[in-house]
Amino acid sequence: MNAPTSTVLAPPPPKRLEDMKLPIVMMRDILLKTIFRKNVEMVSDLAQALCLPIQVTQEMVDQARGQRLLEATGTLSATSGNEMGYQLTDAGKARALDALAQSEYFGAMPVPLEVYREQVKRQSVRNLQITRDQLTGAMGHLVLPDSLLDHLGPAVSAGRSILMYGPPGNGKSSISNGIRDALGDRVYVPRAIEYAGQVITVYDPIVHSAAEAEVQDPTSLRRITRYDARYVCCERPTVITGGELTLDMLDLVYNPTARTYQAPLQLKATGGIFIVDDLGRQKEPPQSIINRWIVPLEESKDILALQSGEKFEVPFDTLVIFSTNFHPNEIFDQAALRRIFFKIKIDGPDQENFLKIFAMVARKRGMPLDEATLIHLLKVKYPTIDNVYANYQPNFLIDQMIAICDFEGIPYQMNPDLVDRAWANMFVRDEVIVK
Repeated sequence: MNAPTSTVLAPPPPKRLEDMKLPIVMMRDILLKTIFRKNVEMVSDLAQALCLPIQVTQEMVDQARGQRLLEATGTLSATSGNEMGYQLTDAGKARALDALAQSEYFGAMPVPLEVYREQVKRQSVRNLQITRDQLTGAMGHLVLPDSLLDHLGPAVSAGRSILMYGPPGNGKSSISNGIRDALGDRVYVPRAIEYAGQVITVYDPIVHSAAEAEVQDPTSLRRITRYDARYVCCERPTVITGGELTLDMLDLVYNPTARTYQAPLQLKATGGIFIVDDLGRQKEPPQSIINRWIVPLEESKDILALQSGEKFEVPFDTLVIFSTNFHPNEIFDQAALRRIFFKIKIDGPDQENFLKIFAMVARKRGMPLDEATLIHLLKVKYPTIDNVYANYQPNFLIDQMIAICDFEGIPYQMNPDLVDRAWANMFVRDEVIVK
């Protein structure tokens, strides 16, 4: 499958200290805390810990020396290209401890929020152009009608919100994952961002899938810096939530011990997809969840709050996919529905596509098809449920028959009797249970 057309420009590395656009005191304190916590002496090692170019790190070291917070060790390290070593002075140690008492954050220098905004524009999910072939290729494992792709394609290419609704078991979650796979290219995720002197960590290895980085000699002064190392090159992120989603998961998470913030889920999903699965199963009503997204969906910005109560804007550049088994009119008012750009119904397959799915699953599971069994299934069993087909049913029935064959110690096979036994587990009969 060809990757989608993308014009993502990498964030350029800072060349001078003034390019950082961070408070000088904040940078100095992170430098001192990193030396104190990681016990590094060489500028090359320190540059790697701070994710900064060596020349910028050297500027910071020289400033700290001028303030008598650092001093040269007076020895050259043969293993580090004859670099001079540096260590904290007593005043430097005292300042590092004081800074750690205010915030435990050290390591990668954060990216100012304003600088990050520009990178978000460069790699916006709305810059992508998805073709029908790319979307079809990403969903090659699914049997979907062409009419569905007619609706999905423009929705994904627009990078706007999507509501998928319809009866359960027809692949809404699988389609959401297929959309994620269709995006296919990479973005740059900041390890942390800074606003008003506060550090907010963004990069999360659980959410973000880092691309393989080019290995270079960290001690080389001629190291080629292709982009700002404060970012991690990642696949476009995908955040998937279900019935566990609560509104406070969309707020900044403050760590009172470290005195730092962690980005909420939607900020971690910037440049990618945020999937709200099983909408209507959350503790909060669907209307409340949609109300929380009104400003982000309409204005491409979100509003977060610090512990102090100060509110600030962050970019909202995410393809939001809502998936529900309820009819939209049951859980939303018209004002909420108007905010969701695309509404797409996901129906069950017709008989022809059901048989295609059944044959495909049987082939993957090593289960030989049997014509008499299929006729029994279509003529005897499905009329009992008004011939309503669902995408999950072939997997369910074939897995049930495989389990029976394994238990009975017989080769994988299908026959009317095995189908009847499998069918009995697919539905629960309405009856009164005497207690």
